[in-house]
Amino acid sequence: MELWIDGVLIIIAALLIDRFIGELPNSVHPLRWMGNILGFIDRHISRRDTAGTSAIGFLSYLLVFVLFCGIALILTSLTRYAVSSLVSPEWGEIAWIIVTAFIFKITFAVFSFRHHCDPIIDDLENGETEKAAEKVQMIVSRNTKGMDPEHIASSCCETVSENLVDSVYSPVLYFGILGIPGAVMFRCANLMDAMWGYLNDKYARLGFFPAKFDDVLGFFTSRISPYFIAAAAAAMGLNWRAAVPAAREGHSLTPSPNSGWSMTAAAAVLDISMEKKGVYVMGTGPLPGPDDVRLCCRLIELASVMFILSAGLILYCLLGIHVQLLAENIFDGIWEALF
Repeated sequence: MELWIDGVLIIIAALLIDRFIGELPNSVHPLRWMGNILGFIDRHISRRDTAGTSAIGFLSYLLVFVLFCGIALILTSLTRYAVSSLVSPEWGEIAWIIVTAFIFKITFAVFSFRHHCDPIIDDLENGETEKAAEKVQMIVSRNTKGMDPEHIASSCCETVSENLVDSVYSPVLYFGILGIPGAVMFRCANLMDAMWGYLNDKYARLGFFPAKFDDVLGFFTSRISPYFIAAAAAAMGLNWRAAVPAAREGHSLTPSPNSGWSMTAAAAVLDISMEKKGVYVMGTGPLPGPDDVRLCCRLIELASVMFILSAGLILYCLLGIHVQLLAENIFDGIWEALF
């Protein structure tokens, strides 16, 4: 097949895997393994206030990136070589497409937040606020004990809209440009920012590089997200014209330099407010209810699919698939020598 056809099939297959298969179990998910490695490093650092600590943070990033990118490329290149040798080049190509799609899917998530939010919505509609508050604690970092139904629903909408950039647009963009190495590059930085990106005595130096690198990698994707949210809102018959102006005006409400863009755009087109008490209030409408959470999930999912099937697909067919194959070629000589 033509290489661009391979690229199209990989993107579509990854999206279908995300929709109908979903996430790997947490116990075997590569992000869990990555987190275990970072946790081991974290536990064995005695001094936190030296320039050497910043260097450890940078070297830790390089370690997990090289390790997991290397494993991913070994899997894709070895699959293609083995199946091509044992069966035929055509079947080797098909196997390579499937494995690449599965690895790509691990780096992004479009539909997973619906699975988290649906049980919370059910609890809210059944009047079981305490159960809903316990479940929402799994997707937000704030204390949810005693939270009222409106702020529980707001927490869901905030998480879903904020993760549009980190869980979809950024990994897809860098996969489009650099193939698997690009997606792993972003996912490593984003996970390390989540684990170490705190401005306190323990992590200010250790998490400095991954936190700043994550901000840099998310700079462009966060700022284009309102346009895709507007496009999705237009397709859904929502107030699409409000997305971009609201994002430009209110993106700085959040402590993160990137998360406010998609959140303010989503709040505007949904005509709701999102509030994290003591931190920000975005939007001019009422606080959301269960139906607003459902609508927010649909909005973000549609905006995600639009981005993947346009920017992600085009970039990968033009750039990313070629970069990935160049990286895989490093291992081809090894397989020929071994087998």
